[in-house]
Amino acid sequence: MMERKTSVVPPAQVKTANDSATCSGNDEIKSRAVVKYSAAPPPTSYALLQEKTDLKLPPANWLREHPQLGSAGTTILGSSSKSKPFSSFGMAYDFIDCIGDDVDVVSDSENIKKLLKIPYSKSHVSMAVHRVGRTLLLDELDIQELFMRSSQTGDWTWLKEFYQRLIDQKWQRKKKSKEHWYQKAILSKFLYYSINGDGAAEPVPENHHEREEENGAEEFSSSWPTAFTNRCSDPEESDAPKQESVSLDSKFALGQVASVPKEQNLPTLFNEGENSQGLRNDFVRNIMWTFEDIHMLVGSNMPIFGGGRYPAVSLRLRDNNKPINILTGIDYWLDNLMCNVPELVMCFHVNGIVQKYEMIKTEDIPHLENSTFSTRVVKDIAQNILSFLKSNCTKEGHTYWLFKASGSDIVKLYDLTTLCEEAEEEKCQNPFTLPVAVLLYKVASNLMLKARQNRKHYGTIRTLLLNCVKLLDQERHPQIIASAHYMLSELFQLDEPPEENGRESLRAGGSEDSYSDEDRVEDEDEEEEEDSSSQDDRKAVAVIRSVGELSVPEKYKSTHQIRPSCTFPVSQDKEERCRHVLCYVLKGSGLKAVDGSVKKESDLPAADPNTPIPLKYEDRSAIGACTAEKGIALLFERAGPLQADQKHPTRSGMIPGSWQHHMKLQLFLKASKAYYVLSDAATNLLKYGRALRYIKLSLQCYDAYCSVSGTLHPQVLHFHSQCLSLCGDIQLMLAQNANNRAAYLEEYNYQTKEDQEILHSLHRESSCQAFNMATDLAMDPEYQLFVSSKCYEASFELLDSEALNDHGSDQLAQVLKRLGNIRNEMGVFYMNQAAAMQTEKEVKKSVSIAEQELWKKSFSFFEKGMRDFEAIEDNTNTALLLCNTGRLMRICAQAHCAMSADQSRGEFSPEEALYYNKAIDYYLRAMKSLVSRESHPAVWDSVNWELSTTYFTLATLLQDYAPLSRKAQEQIEREVTEAMMKSLKYCDLQTESARQPLYQYRAATIHHRLASMYHSCFRNQVGDEHLRKQHRSLAELHYSKAVCLFLSLKDAPCELLRTLLERVAFAEFTMAGQSSSAAKLKSLISALEIMTETRHAFQLIHKELQEKCSPVCVGLNLQEVMKLIAVFEPSFSFLLLQLIKLMATMKRKPSNKDEELLKTLKNVYSKLLRAEKNAPLLSRVGFYTELLQQLIPQTGSDSTDIHS
Repeated sequence: MMERKTSVVPPAQVKTANDSATCSGNDEIKSRAVVKYSAAPPPTSYALLQEKTDLKLPPANWLREHPQLGSAGTTILGSSSKSKPFSSFGMAYDFIDCIGDDVDVVSDSENIKKLLKIPYSKSHVSMAVHRVGRTLLLDELDIQELFMRSSQTGDWTWLKEFYQRLIDQKWQRKKKSKEHWYQKAILSKFLYYSINGDGAAEPVPENHHEREEENGAEEFSSSWPTAFTNRCSDPEESDAPKQESVSLDSKFALGQVASVPKEQNLPTLFNEGENSQGLRNDFVRNIMWTFEDIHMLVGSNMPIFGGGRYPAVSLRLRDNNKPINILTGIDYWLDNLMCNVPELVMCFHVNGIVQKYEMIKTEDIPHLENSTFSTRVVKDIAQNILSFLKSNCTKEGHTYWLFKASGSDIVKLYDLTTLCEEAEEEKCQNPFTLPVAVLLYKVASNLMLKARQNRKHYGTIRTLLLNCVKLLDQERHPQIIASAHYMLSELFQLDEPPEENGRESLRAGGSEDSYSDEDRVEDEDEEEEEDSSSQDDRKAVAVIRSVGELSVPEKYKSTHQIRPSCTFPVSQDKEERCRHVLCYVLKGSGLKAVDGSVKKESDLPAADPNTPIPLKYEDRSAIGACTAEKGIALLFERAGPLQADQKHPTRSGMIPGSWQHHMKLQLFLKASKAYYVLSDAATNLLKYGRALRYIKLSLQCYDAYCSVSGTLHPQVLHFHSQCLSLCGDIQLMLAQNANNRAAYLEEYNYQTKEDQEILHSLHRESSCQAFNMATDLAMDPEYQLFVSSKCYEASFELLDSEALNDHGSDQLAQVLKRLGNIRNEMGVFYMNQAAAMQTEKEVKKSVSIAEQELWKKSFSFFEKGMRDFEAIEDNTNTALLLCNTGRLMRICAQAHCAMSADQSRGEFSPEEALYYNKAIDYYLRAMKSLVSRESHPAVWDSVNWELSTTYFTLATLLQDYAPLSRKAQEQIEREVTEAMMKSLKYCDLQTESARQPLYQYRAATIHHRLASMYHSCFRNQVGDEHLRKQHRSLAELHYSKAVCLFLSLKDAPCELLRTLLERVAFAEFTMAGQSSSAAKLKSLISALEIMTETRHAFQLIHKELQEKCSPVCVGLNLQEVMKLIAVFEPSFSFLLLQLIKLMATMKRKPSNKDEELLKTLKNVYSKLLRAEKNAPLLSRVGFYTELLQQLIPQTGSDSTDIHS
């Protein structure tokens, strides 16, 4: 045989595709042929043999290999019509892109011709049919040869029995006639003469000639190869290529697979150029032939010569005594159409003596005398046969047998796979099983490369791979099964968003391996005849009752629908998608197939896969720092990139570089990604115990991956940093939700059987302990925060490493943000602990060492967090951490509160002042970081409030616990005033917000305190009259503002009443320093007007007392009210008495208005004196309100009441 070239011929040697049309009467047939591959040189001119040339004599070059003849001339048989049983598979492997979608039929040209001649021929037809997508693969199934093998090997005995029982009870091998071999021999010699050129032939001894004919006959009789699982044992196969006897495992060796692919990492079963199991494409040329609407990939060995008016002609040898019949005419016509040859050169001979040549155009062949046929009928036959096969060969992976007995008009289609199953034979009994499975795998692998761009291929790929796995035995072919399941897992994209329009999981009523047409038409006649059919017919999938039906246009119809659009299970639920992935990674394939194929060098302890592997949790509060540090070191070690390549066998005995090694890497990584997605989904559902369990499994898969892998690809490291980051998130959430710890523990300890089996597979390669520290469920929130921070740190170090310089810039910012956040959380945690410790102190002592340690830890975390946020220019979070640091400083200040011997509050200490001023500095830095309120209003308002509060607290403490032992009164007053005014500056009274009433209350309180301070200064100031006037005016100003603000609040009656009473006292003190009666009278009337304003406070108090059913008023301090009333009554009584006395002793004659006022004052004073002192509070408040109301017209005060 001529060895096939490994490279496609240059364009100059390949014929261009031409459209040709063949006419028969008015009918036109469309035919187009494109040469996909050619091993033959460009056609050369043929030699015209001289008349009387004796073809019985061999030429000198006979049986020598010649590129012009290809395989047709390398045997004594010449252009054999015998095709190899797996010829279509060889072509399918070479042109995998065409299989499943673009091509309807793949076959040897001889098989195509045999099918199209069925209605005209009485000869038998026996072909194997396989379906891959919409493509049918046709191969000759030589029953005689098969049964000869069966008697030697014992294979296919069930088919032989079936054949003898139902089809041919007296089966015996039919031998070729002597005439047959004679015709083959002279054809071979004719072709060699045609390329010889001079027509001369040296004689060859007759006995040598006869011997070679016999050898050739023997060679021809043994075309069926042995089953693919054994070595060749027959003498006839001794010359077969050596590579056919190599074991299967080495034949289906995976190519080198990278750790992580850039696009899609697909295992491959064959190296380029490797022809496994003898499935070679030995045709001289492969042609894409379109006949009408049928697309066929055809293999042809027909010799093509140049010459004449056309660049290509075919040579034929005919016996002049035998006319050309229809079968020969169709044969010649189809050959020329398939090879796009426009002309036929026919050489006629009589008893091997050349007589003449005749040239015939291809389109004239259907009109030759004695061989006239309709091309339209041939077209109908082709379409009917294709429709019949496509409608009935519906299951991928099944071997169908198309059979027509010699002399019969009935064509039957059997499903050999089903018959084999009924006979309870092993899969390997069918020699087509492995080639079909490999082809399904190859087509799926090829489609997988396109699947990223177009999801429509997913359903096709899934069906191909599932059918592939069904055909194979896991013990014999673990590699293909593992690879197929890995690709099945790849179909479920874990990181894609759910589609808006969800699709059904599988089409209703459909089968994963079935391609039956929805519109398949079943003839009623066939149904009627079913009862009377033979047992053989009942075994057949379908029957053509008469070959004449094939000539009827559109007798058999097929919609050619391959797969509905919704064959791939698409789920909106991420967890379901991940479970599919894990199922394919593990179930009867994947890890199990790989583990089962690994030959262990040493026995590992047996583990029961049904026994759960406990996911331990420990109370980390009892574990020493040494153990924790060891776990952290291990975490960082596993988080970093590995340096040395693995050279020694793995723990389970796998050899690095083997297909098991590469496959296990992929499966571990896929499982790790699936668990990661499950963990992320559980986190979003707030199921933190479940999330921690899944991320633990993900990191255990990664740990096993590290144990098996020598080097880690940057994309793997990048994914691992995501796992560590998610683990940090989960531990943080667990720390923040300590109340649900029991529920989380239950979720964490739950395990599915699938998870257990995966864990057992992981433990074959690794102890899976590297990430225990990060994934254990601790009971201590502090430890959980600590673990979370370490996970983020490990993730950051990984992303910041040289290995990921160009891969993790976006994620680096996210991890830094998380780092800043966890450090803020830890800072707040220690700050709250310090505050709680301070609160729990029964006796205020000096600051303890424990408190100081907590402050240092808190401050350290806040500083680190600020650096993290500053690194990514996150001003908002930087401001928040500065704000928290300010709060820490205030807690420190409170801890330094000076206490006297009797445990009363001492003077405001320098340490307090220091820490309050530090707090103010941090708040100011936070404001500076934010720049303006527009950048982040909520954070700005929070910082603004804290700053105002700090200034107010500082001023209040300075005022209430003045450090007079260190500072002068005037200096303290200045500092108080300065702090109060700064606090007032940051009181945002204009912006409507939830804090606006608080700001108003604070502003009112500041004005009240300042007024009180200036009031005190005015009373105590002696000597400097100018300063006294200044203090007096400032006190009046602040009292006035405080009253306005308290009035606007409407929920601070006690504060309003107190301010007004202080203002009255201030007026009374002013009056005491006056000498003239007129000035005193004016001051007293002014004080009375202020006193009448207290009615607003009493109205609010009265309203609140009325609204409360119980005597305990939540919003009102009754004790404070009673105290204020105790001040109000004598003050009011004193004012009235002084006014009455002053007005009664006036020297000038009183006016009517003065008399009326005096009368009213006396009436009110009289009622006040006679008032019941023990009356209920509500009655007394109402009584005071009435009295004050009576004074309004006389005093000229604002008579506007406060309305609710």
